[in-house]
Amino acid sequence: MKIKSIKAYHVVQPFVDGPYRMSKGRVADAFDAVIVAITSDSGITGWGEMAPLGNFYSPAFPAGTRAGVVEIAPYLIGQDPRGLAGIGRLMDTVFKGHPYIKSALDMACWDLAARAADVPLVTLLGGRESETAELYKVVTHGTVDQMAALAKRIVGQGFHRLQVKVGGNVRDDIERVSAVADAVPNGTVIFCDANAGWTPYQARQFADATRAVDYTFEQPCTTIDENMSVRRSLDKPMVLDESVASLDDMLDIHRKGAADGLTLKISRLGGVTKTRQIRDLAVDLGFMITVEDTGGAEIDTAAMAHLSLSTPEERRLHAIAFHEWVTVRTASNMPPVTGSSMGIPDGPGLGIDVVPDLLGKPFFEIG
Repeated sequence: MKIKSIKAYHVVQPFVDGPYRMSKGRVADAFDAVIVAITSDSGITGWGEMAPLGNFYSPAFPAGTRAGVVEIAPYLIGQDPRGLAGIGRLMDTVFKGHPYIKSALDMACWDLAARAADVPLVTLLGGRESETAELYKVVTHGTVDQMAALAKRIVGQGFHRLQVKVGGNVRDDIERVSAVADAVPNGTVIFCDANAGWTPYQARQFADATRAVDYTFEQPCTTIDENMSVRRSLDKPMVLDESVASLDDMLDIHRKGAADGLTLKISRLGGVTKTRQIRDLAVDLGFMITVEDTGGAEIDTAAMAHLSLSTPEERRLHAIAFHEWVTVRTASNMPPVTGSSMGIPDGPGLGIDVVPDLLGKPFFEIG
């Protein structure tokens, strides 16, 4: 089997709930996605998707993805899409760095390989560990009253896991988190996510003032060493996200004992191949794991679901349903969400049925 053609689409995906706000005035109105279709000489098509969260969240930006896909795609024509490790090495050889650009291409090859084998992607990723994964919802940055009201509304919808955005003015965030905790029932799982917005000094101030609140601290500072300095005096679990950009990063976190859990973003790591590699080793090393991405709709959410449900249940934290964040549709047979849990679609590969007419005209095509 050989890759015969590649198409790439640009799809802007506005948020259902309006602007997504983080600390320090960081805000986005939509995911700006690149969707890739890779078709083999046997007529099977695999799909991949990558969408940065604005230009501010990670070292990735939408225009860079579009430009990079055009550079890499010609080298993939004629390659066997099932040779996933070889595809990854080839992309790293012809295009140094920029793993986020390679993510959708890698994902499409995984989808194609699973469809060619007539099995769900979860089977190739190690097998299905449970029927569904628990979902969390985000309490975006806002005033104390806004955040408490949003948290209460989310719990009223049946969700039990909240990611509360912090990382701004420390004293204000102490009030915000305390108000959120007071607004939701005991037993609600709370993650306080600063998105690397604080210095160690600020993070310790926050942690000391919120000792009475039950939460997991997520990525308070930028570097692994900064987070480790906070962890030494912390009486709560810590999860790192932005610090995990490679296998070396994960191993460094393990050696230093800098975290109890990791959030693995598919595009930050360069695709499904490297995410699976890092996830499997991290599980064996004892980390708790969340697998998600920086954004996207049905295609990317399906990949997240397959990776989540092939993660051992006792090592899985939670998942997120990005396709419910956006106003546009790109596929049918989307990942099923029931209450506060998400499964995977029935069918081979990612299981979804992409509708090309919903994507518009390709901005790039070869083959």
